[in-house]
Amino acid sequence: LIAITPFYLPMIFPDMRFIRSIRLVRLLRAFKFARYSDTIQTFGNVIKAKKMELLTAMMMVFLLLIFAGSVMYYVEHDAQPKAFSSIMSSMWWGIATLTTVGYGDVYPITPLGKLFGSLIAILGIGMVALPAGILASGFSTELTEMTKEKSKIKKCPHCGKDICE
Repeated sequence: LIAITPFYLPMIFPDMRFIRSIRLVRLLRAFKFARYSDTIQTFGNVIKAKKMELLTAMMMVFLLLIFAGSVMYYVEHDAQPKAFSSIMSSMWWGIATLTTVGYGDVYPITPLGKLFGSLIAILGIGMVALPAGILASGFSTELTEMTKEKSKIKKCPHCGKDICE
């Protein structure tokens, strides 16, 4: 109903142009494909199984971001009042550094800031690798369970139907 409602709303409200943006709800139909794809179901199973580990990793990244932004603000604010004007603007530097993107628009210039920035960059590499390792472990477990289940099913030599033990 939600997917087809945007088609009928302009007939009821012809002058409301913002109704057109509701048509984007039709994209929700793409989620139906998950039930027909073993790969997407496997990915969903891994996410469900490892959600606490992934949440913990994301929380660690968020806390590290707050810590890095706060420390960098106090270290660099006097030297660069425009670049590090607040803790929130320092967190922009933290996001660019933790994700190892490094746009170059904001960077530390004091020796202590450079030292702290390099430590944060090294920690950022580990923080990016942590969820990847969690997902890899989850996929390994899921694929092992799938192969165990497939090995239990045998075919009847006469009719070809599956025989479960």
